Amino acid sequence: MKRIIALVMALALMVCCFAGCGGEKKTAEVIGIDLTEEKYAFGVDKDQPELLTKVNTFIAQIMEDGTFDEICDKYFGEGTPEGVTSAAEDTSKDQLLVATNAQFAPFEYKEGDKFYGIDMEIAKLLADYLNMELVVKDMEFDAVCLTVGQHKCDIAMAGLTISEDRKEHVTFSDSYYTANQRIIVKRGDETFKDCKTTADVEAILNSFDEKTKIGYQNGTTGALYVEGDEDWGFDGYKVTGVGYGSGALAVQDMLNGNIDYVIIDSDPAKFITEAINSVA
Repeated sequence: MKRIIALVMALALMVCCFAGCGGEKKTAEVIGIDLTEEKYAFGVDKDQPELLTKVNTFIAQIMEDGTFDEICDKYFGEGTPEGVTSAAEDTSKDQLLVATNAQFAPFEYKEGDKFYGIDMEIAKLLADYLNMELVVKDMEFDAVCLTVGQHKCDIAMAGLTISEDRKEHVTFSDSYYTANQRIIVKRGDETFKDCKTTADVEAILNSFDEKTKIGYQNGTTGALYVEGDEDWGFDGYKVTGVGYGSGALAVQDMLNGNIDYVIIDSDPAKFITEAINSVA
C-alpha cells in the first residue's frame, strides 16, 4: 500500500505543479454508493484456446489455495507489494506477452522500471505456472484489448470488465474480481449528501445538464457509464464528459476547479483520493 500511496502522491504533486496550484489545497472524497456491478477478467487471444484453458485452471487454483487473497492483502491489508520485472521481448524465447495500462492502481501501476499491482503479481505467477518468461507491454487503455486481438500480445491484464464489445477482440477468462463504479466529489460538496441508494445518486446525475463536467479515465467503464452505451445498458447523462489518461489526473483536475466530479472504479477511487488528500 505504501508504494501505491507514494506513486499517486508523486503524480498528484506533479500535476499540481503543472497546473500552477497555490494557496489552500483542496481534498476529495468518494461517495460510498455503488453505481454499477461488474466482473473483471483477463482477455486472452482468441487464437489461443489452449492458453485460455490454462488461465482458467490457474485462476481456480489461486482462488482455492489462498494465493489470490494473499496478493490482495498486499494492496488492501498489511502485506507488502512486490515489484514485477518485465523481460525484453524476444521471439526466440518462450514468452508470455501481457498487455496492460499501468495507470490503474491497485491493479497495475509502475514505479521505476518495475510493475506493481494485483494484476501484475498474478501475471508473474501465471508466467511461472506456464514455464514462460513474462513480458509486460504498457500502453493506453483503449489499445489493450485491440493489441491482443491483433495477436501482438497473448493476454490483456488491465482491470478489464467483461463486456460484449471487448469480446470482439478477446476471449475472456473466468472472472476473478467484482468491481463497482463510484463518484468522487470535492470535500465539502453536499450535492449527494442525502443519497442512500444508487437510484438517489442517479436521480441527481439525471438532473444535470451539459454545464456539469464529469471526468473519467479514457476507455473505462466509467467513461461508458457517463457517456452512455447501449451494449452495456448505460443510458448516459446530459453532462459534459471529460476523458483523462488516468483517474489521478481526473481527480486532480477536479480539485483544480476544471471539472465537477469524477466517476471511476471504487478501489482506484479510494487509493487515488487517499493519496492525493495526504499531500493536500
